[in-house]
Amino acid sequence: MKTIFKKLLIFMALLLFSCSPDNLTNENETITNSDSNNPSILKTSTSKIPNTTTSKIWNFDNLTEWVDATQVGNPNYWIENGNLRIFTNPNTWERSKIKTITSFAAGTYRWTVFVPEMGVGDMASIGAFLYNNDTRELDFEIGYGKQAIRDQLEAEPDDLIVYMTSQGYPFQSVQKKVKRGQWYNLTLQLTLTSNGRYNVSWKINDAIMATVQLSYGKTTKFKIYCSVENLQFIGDHIPQNQNYALFDAVEFKEN
Repeated sequence: MKTIFKKLLIFMALLLFSCSPDNLTNENETITNSDSNNPSILKTSTSKIPNTTTSKIWNFDNLTEWVDATQVGNPNYWIENGNLRIFTNPNTWERSKIKTITSFAAGTYRWTVFVPEMGVGDMASIGAFLYNNDTRELDFEIGYGKQAIRDQLEAEPDDLIVYMTSQGYPFQSVQKKVKRGQWYNLTLQLTLTSNGRYNVSWKINDAIMATVQLSYGKTTKFKIYCSVENLQFIGDHIPQNQNYALFDAVEFKEN
């Protein structure tokens, strides 16, 4: 009798162990955190993980991932209190600039820039722009502006002029006024249309200032630039002052 009773207890113990939740298999089980580092355990369920958005932000604590792109003169820039300070000297045609080492395509590009008082009539431009080649270039350029443009826009003495330009395919340039001595968020938003071409919006502090539909698209990628350049189109005489800009951050976010 005792032998039968012992066998019955052993049978019940084995039955309970086999029914334990730790020993049950769920056909819909997904990979656990403890399995995630073992590629041999990965299942097709990993395809359900959503794609992540590519995002980059440079806060200018250093110039990692940027290279010099100065065309004329010495590289006139340095890191100062977490900002990129970039400038050109008077009585020169200096063109000081840096660019990313990586190229980017559709997405939202944002520069946070301090626009100071610039020399009256100086041919000097603060640039925040995307460049592929001379005709596939999208620009913000800020300067005093030629007097004819200032008159047309009824600019006040504390106004500067921002040029928002597509250099080709098609060419388009729109001019607006901005106040000097202020920080601005300058945004270029590139979205792909159904035919794979870019639609571009220029925004200042998130307000749309200009748009254009380009005849090229996703196969064209851009380097991101920050610059101060002495350029003849944006004033009435060779600069008589040292003109500068501060870039606090640049950001790219893929659409």
